[in-house]
Amino acid sequence: MTEENTIYVGKKDVMSYVLAVMTQFNQGIAEVHLKARGRSISCAVDTTQIVKNRFISTLQIKDIKLTTEELTSDDGRTNRVSSMDITLTKG
Repeated sequence: MTEENTIYVGKKDVMSYVLAVMTQFNQGIAEVHLKARGRSISCAVDTTQIVKNRFISTLQIKDIKLTTEELTSDDGRTNRVSSMDITLTKG
């Protein structure tokens, strides 16, 4: 997995990530990874479903990885945050 085919999902509008996925596939990249943490996970799922249902009907969800990451805040506390990596391929 390279950084060029990875889209980090955050606080932007869902359609921004849909456009990013579409751009990756239109550039000829065969596999795109959507990575999200915490509350952004639902945005990553929405992005996947919008691309599949509206734009690329042959989209395949190759893999979904769920993990928990430990992050250290500025005040030194350790927080556990759920994370998801969705691997998409254009079928």
